[in-house]
Amino acid sequence: MREKILAILEKNARIDLKDLAVLLGESEAAVANAIADMEKEHIICGYHTLINWDNTSEEKVMALIEVKVTPQRGMGFDKIAERIYQYNEVNAVYLMSGAYDFTVFIEGKTMKEVALFVSSKLSTLDSVLSTATHFVLKKYKDHGTALVEEIQDERMLVTP
Repeated sequence: MREKILAILEKNARIDLKDLAVLLGESEAAVANAIADMEKEHIICGYHTLINWDNTSEEKVMALIEVKVTPQRGMGFDKIAERIYQYNEVNAVYLMSGAYDFTVFIEGKTMKEVALFVSSKLSTLDSVLSTATHFVLKKYKDHGTALVEEIQDERMLVTP
């Protein structure tokens, strides 16, 4: 039941408890208890709203930063990741395989603000060897949801 709850909540965190129980064929109390247990176990870590900021007047710049680091003795990558994710600008930090060690997602009001974060905060950390910043120009799909409307074919239909 837990995996089914997680799959449904991942797609729609606002689903009513009653509707969720009906979908699962379980009692509301059983579903509520299962959700509470998963929150305590940090399986469910939060509930988020997906917002298409391009459709608002709010100016936001998102960037993906590749970070190469020297792991710390006895701590590996965990201590460095913790230092990075403590910054308010940072939305996500992932340990990666490949040419770089971390992918860091950050958000700022301007490209200059993002660049300043990278140059004055991120790249100055002791273990950081190099960074490469990539700015998000447009989001087409996020968290499994398409953010753009389908392009309508506006050509006139011509029949012989």
